[in-house]
Amino acid sequence: MMQLTTFKTANTSGHQRRRRWCRETGKIQQHRNLNQHHYTMKLSSIIPAPELHYFTLLLVTGLYTPGRGEITSLDAGNIDDILNSAGVALVNFYADWCRFSQMLHPIFEEASNIVREEYPDATQVVFARVDCDQHSDIAQRYRISKYPTLKLFRNGMMMKREYRGQRSVTAIADFIRQQKVDPIKETVNLEEISTIDRSRRTIIGYFEKRDSDNYRTYEKVANILRDDCVFLAAFGDVSKPERFSGDNIIYKPMGENTPDMVYMGSLTNFDLSYAWTQDKCVPLVREITFENGEELTEEGIPFLILFHLKDDTDSLEKFQQEVARQLISEKGSINFLHADCDKFRHPLLHIQKTPADCPVIAIDSFRHMYVFPEFSDLAVPGKLRQFVLDLHSGKLHREFHHGPDPTDSTPGQLEENREVASSPPESSFQKLAPSETRYTILRDRDEL
Repeated sequence: MMQLTTFKTANTSGHQRRRRWCRETGKIQQHRNLNQHHYTMKLSSIIPAPELHYFTLLLVTGLYTPGRGEITSLDAGNIDDILNSAGVALVNFYADWCRFSQMLHPIFEEASNIVREEYPDATQVVFARVDCDQHSDIAQRYRISKYPTLKLFRNGMMMKREYRGQRSVTAIADFIRQQKVDPIKETVNLEEISTIDRSRRTIIGYFEKRDSDNYRTYEKVANILRDDCVFLAAFGDVSKPERFSGDNIIYKPMGENTPDMVYMGSLTNFDLSYAWTQDKCVPLVREITFENGEELTEEGIPFLILFHLKDDTDSLEKFQQEVARQLISEKGSINFLHADCDKFRHPLLHIQKTPADCPVIAIDSFRHMYVFPEFSDLAVPGKLRQFVLDLHSGKLHREFHHGPDPTDSTPGQLEENREVASSPPESSFQKLAPSETRYTILRDRDEL
């Protein structure tokens, strides 16, 4: 088994001091020692009134006690075996000293009880938890940056989208039910294929039979990428006209006139199938919305954003082409995004723009926002790439505060440039990051 390094953050010692202080002063008690009144008052801040009444009734009648849920505790010795054998696993990464973790414990446990009744087979759904103080190596492995964090796993693979919904029994149980819904829609007539929605990315599998290794691999991939693509499948006589040389999978991109792409790899090789499907389903330039803003912000890397009107697909296509041409090597160091100008008017106002000025390109570093000079400059070879490199080198930040670097100024212009230099606008998208009134945040980001 791979050796994992000890998880430490800049605030680890601070957390230890706070924990000792909390224990010594009695300001935060362990969850199991809370009396019923204090326990109920804690819950009242996060549980909807009807469910709070339900919990109170159970507490008074003695039908519910914290810790009754079937929650599997994970450690370095069992985590891989348990997660790999579970179709779906929801894991609570917590710390005992974190009050938000304490408040979530009974909700998570009761949701587990409800789900267990519906899915009694332990290999179908697992509710588990990791004490991140006791198992800091696991916390580092899964990049836990806040408590509590609820991560979803499928067959041992951690999903990119964690649970960020309401912290209630009903919401968590419903979330798991949604994860158990089959993401693949069976096609009973090939004529249906001609009427699919071409505004979404679609993967179609043609199989001789459902009970086959080919389909089981396809099903596993579809479960993991269910939020990124539409998945269809046809079987037997229905799929026969498309199975010229056996089972096959095709990708239908967005756009009516965009040609299909055929998967040429092994249908039983999960790694190849997943890599190919992910490449097709997860675009290089993603749309940012208020629904996924927290998720994207928490990835912790700056945004390069195209603000465009919803119907302006031409500017989006040009932006996508230039990102692919100039910035593919920067994938992983910056997020390439596009945003609806009308929906994101506030960030535009921060950079003194309005929807009438769109399309507009800007970088949000989570500290400041920097505007690309002109959208038409996309046509200048290498200019968009240099804009991103100037962020990484700190040049954008320096020039906003102190004016152009001396090497970029002609003699006599330096003092003039320094006079007009000003502070860049503050980040707008940082406000979409996880709220400190909902999580205990473990570390801050450096300024860019």
